Amino acid sequence: MDVLADLLDGVRARGAVFGQAIMNPPWSVRFASGASLSLATMLRGHAWVVPAGGDPVPIRAGDIAIVSGPYTLADDPATPPRYVVTDTDYCPGTEEAWFNLGGRTCGVGTNGSAVLLSGAYEGRGEISERLLGALPEVLVIPDQECHWPILEWVASELGEDRPGQRVVLDRILDLTLINALRAWFDRPGTPVPAWYTAMDDPVVGHALRLLHDDPAHPWTVATLAAKSGVSRAGLARRFTARVGQPPMAYLTAWRIAMAADLLRDTDATVGSIARKVGYANTFALSVAFKRLRGITPTEHRAAAP
Repeated sequence: MDVLADLLDGVRARGAVFGQAIMNPPWSVRFASGASLSLATMLRGHAWVVPAGGDPVPIRAGDIAIVSGPYTLADDPATPPRYVVTDTDYCPGTEEAWFNLGGRTCGVGTNGSAVLLSGAYEGRGEISERLLGALPEVLVIPDQECHWPILEWVASELGEDRPGQRVVLDRILDLTLINALRAWFDRPGTPVPAWYTAMDDPVVGHALRLLHDDPAHPWTVATLAAKSGVSRAGLARRFTARVGQPPMAYLTAWRIAMAADLLRDTDATVGSIARKVGYANTFALSVAFKRLRGITPTEHRAAAP
């Protein structure tokens, strides 16, 4: 398994908020549902993504924006939010001109100049923190780099309630995110994590695949080097140069990230999670977890939403 596939394997929408808004300027929609990750695209018109802690980013029709945390989408960055989307209400009717147009579509009517399609990962365990940590607050994939005709079909699906619709939309949201992320990671000049570019190195890439295929294996630099066909010193030097940290430090961080997701997403005991990610017992995992995260596994689980 390659590292990106390992990250994307955890993408699972479950009852995600997915909807369509049709508007005329001036318009501004604040997304405050608490979602860990959201996608937005303009099927008609253009917009600005205004993240909670960054500069506005423009998007044009067909572009896909991926946003971590709360954000506002508006016709102009200066337009104050007129509507607020929450996890319980996609069509917050605050004005007489704002209607529920059927299904999961709302707005001013079918002839609005701006058509916004958005989806959000709301629930616990849908997006791993390992993936979130690899992404900027806002990234935009232009339509020409990631043309996704299925979104036009989604717009018609959102116009009415149909049997099985929630499952269909969840799967489409997953596929849209994966398709967009693949295009982003492959774009020249993208500030991707060092481990992604390191996959092109025949030695380091092989070592990374070994670690991700079997993270619970009792790896040492020596055994990893032997399986990679280089000396121990050679692997350590090359791995650190390409990835930004030594092999065992990378493995520890990967194991703790896996444990953090399992603690959040499952009811498995800390001991069983420890063994699953390569630690002999609860104590060994707790020591490593607290060293990297500053809290114990139990404290991490208690703090999870």
